[in-house]
Amino acid sequence: MTDATMTSSRGAAGQRAVRWLVAGVLLAVSATVAVSAWAQHGPGGPGHHGMGGAGMFMGSPEHMGRGVDHMLDGLNATDAQRGQIKQIVQAAANDLKGQREASRALRERGMQVFTTPNVDANAAEAVRKQMVDQHDLTSKRVLQAMIEISRVLTPEQRATIGERLKMRHEAMKERIQRSERPKQ
Repeated sequence: MTDATMTSSRGAAGQRAVRWLVAGVLLAVSATVAVSAWAQHGPGGPGHHGMGGAGMFMGSPEHMGRGVDHMLDGLNATDAQRGQIKQIVQAAANDLKGQREASRALRERGMQVFTTPNVDANAAEAVRKQMVDQHDLTSKRVLQAMIEISRVLTPEQRATIGERLKMRHEAMKERIQRSERPKQ
């Protein structure tokens, strides 16, 4: 090989390596954003009316109240329990509102980093770390609220919710398996 051929070959290999690096970093940030979105919206996504998860702490007070009522339906929850849990959910929602805004700003910052002509790997890593820290704050606040809610419910009520979640998880797993089957 001549010197010119070797230089050209190394240049092409270097460009491929940079493309793979950028693709890998994009994938890592996309995964972080997806996890952050899941944590904020719960596994059902925005507007989900499921049983628990961060999604229960989002939206208008009426929306959250309906989510709590839905979670407690069939548990023989007292009016006092419903009231206490709605207060816990509202307090967590107020705390999480600021965290959602901070997460939104981080996602925007991440997009700015990746849309520049030359992606700065250090800046991308800094945004990723901030996203992980923000997700940790959100998950801690949700956990705190769920522990507070668990103290309001009886062991039997928590067991019933656990069974519902288990059945929902199984149904979701089956839907995923059906969607992954090859089409005939």
